[in-house]
Amino acid sequence: MAKQQANFIEITQGKRRFILTKMQANIVTKISYAATRGQTDEEGAIQRILNQSRIGSIKDFTLGGGDYPNAIVLNWISDTNKIVRVDGKIQFNDERDSAQIIDGQHRVAGIKAAIEERIEIGKLEVPVVIYDNLSTKECADIFLAINTEQKPVPRSLVFDLYGIASEELVDPAAVRARDIAIYLDTENKSPYYGEIKFPGNKTRKGGIALSTAVSAIKPLVEEKGGFEQIDIHSLESQSKIIMNLFFALQIKYGDKWDDKSNAFMFAAGFMGALEFLKLKLIPYCNLQKSFEIATIANAINLTENSLIRQEELKGFGGSAATKEVYERLIASFKPKQKLSAKIKI
Repeated sequence: MAKQQANFIEITQGKRRFILTKMQANIVTKISYAATRGQTDEEGAIQRILNQSRIGSIKDFTLGGGDYPNAIVLNWISDTNKIVRVDGKIQFNDERDSAQIIDGQHRVAGIKAAIEERIEIGKLEVPVVIYDNLSTKECADIFLAINTEQKPVPRSLVFDLYGIASEELVDPAAVRARDIAIYLDTENKSPYYGEIKFPGNKTRKGGIALSTAVSAIKPLVEEKGGFEQIDIHSLESQSKIIMNLFFALQIKYGDKWDDKSNAFMFAAGFMGALEFLKLKLIPYCNLQKSFEIATIANAINLTENSLIRQEELKGFGGSAATKEVYERLIASFKPKQKLSAKIKI
């Protein structure tokens, strides 16, 4: 155990005060812990059970040189290791379990895992906010203020920024899905020409939000996803197969495709169609050795009377509406048995 000292700023917000300082990662991961709600009755216990997958992602992010500009928020609770102010600095011992984590438990755990793999990461400096001996209610108030009132940015903006962010920070599958969404939006003959809604676009009814498009396409293009399983890796081929699906559906709708009654002009239709592609059409078309428009169109028996209309999805929640579209497509699926020797797209 060693004595630590650091510069600090004291900040007052309403009725509460806190200290803003910086610590090396190996110190903050040592002195802090997560008091889990339901597993301990100690004052200040507000955390949920740690998600190991998220810890792994943060570990990889840290090992990759990721930035941590947001403060880890602590509730200092130790009676034997109190923070002392001396000559404009705070002093304390790096004693374990001196402070509860109010916000940042997965960051702390992920950074700790990264330090275990690469010890020099322990020297990483992170901003830290320290409250003193808060009650459970006060900890809950601060946690909720951070995680509900100060909401994350829209996912569409996140996916849009993938186009300009550093390569090591982005999700490759999301980047590929974004590229395909852009292709659908900008290709002149695309059934979705101008229909993908990017951040900053004017709000309007219908159209597919970029976040929806990326989330729907991503399972097809990620590692071990639908396309990789049949050895289709190129952006051009993946884009064309997805485009061919929507060309086939557009044929079924004819001049009603652009009508706002068309369910495929909305999120549930788009997502349901790509779920249908992943689970039914990819295995079928791979067996047929053809992903051509005609192959797909001939396997979907949608008639004037069985078209999927947006008004039929009213009353369904988001995932339920997607499932309804998927099941309607399954009902219309009439696979042919003719086989070809070589894959056609």
